[in-house]
Amino acid sequence: MLESNVSLIRLLQLCSSALPIGGFTYSQGIEWAVEGHWVNSENDLRAWLLDLIKTNLQQLEIPVFLRMLSACEDNDELALKRWSDILLAYRETSELRLEENNRGRAMTRLLIDLEVEASIDLQSTLAKTQTAGFALAVNQWGIPVNIAAHGFAWTWLENLVISGVKLIPLGQVSGQRILRDLAKPLATAVEQGLEILDEDIGSSSPALAHASARHETQYTRLFRS
Repeated sequence: MLESNVSLIRLLQLCSSALPIGGFTYSQGIEWAVEGHWVNSENDLRAWLLDLIKTNLQQLEIPVFLRMLSACEDNDELALKRWSDILLAYRETSELRLEENNRGRAMTRLLIDLEVEASIDLQSTLAKTQTAGFALAVNQWGIPVNIAAHGFAWTWLENLVISGVKLIPLGQVSGQRILRDLAKPLATAVEQGLEILDEDIGSSSPALAHASARHETQYTRLFRS
């Protein structure tokens, strides 16, 4: 019981908004979507995120995370590199790739500082993407796959809800309603994402790509490229 409770606390640490990897500084296109009048209300933000849950999180993020975790379990650095490169290939703008690299490097430095085993030897691979570092920490800290995947998904969703609340702007209660309403779709997407075959992995989010590309040259911004 103690060991499982420690694993849960470790997961909460990985999912905390206080984790110093800069996740809260990115909006992943929402900032331009607000300026472009695509996302103007609580309902708009809920719909935007629900679409990304189905097209991006379920079909790409969760299955790739699972394969990175398997690579860590097998001590297979080549597989970890391969899936990191695949994930980066699906980042359709320079902004999204830069975010992935920045967060990957920050996660790598953190894992080294926290003395996570293998983080020093794997640092060049881990620095490509935050997901690889998350997978290594999950492996080394003995966090069960299912709850780790749900924590990974929750972190993604919470960061984007917070971004939308600031940008539209919405009240904090609106953000909490969105999180409540998307809890079941998020859990469903994680469960389905864990079952996806290699040949079915992929993502098509043209609105996200367009918004991210426009955000790169947006005149005034609160969030980073």
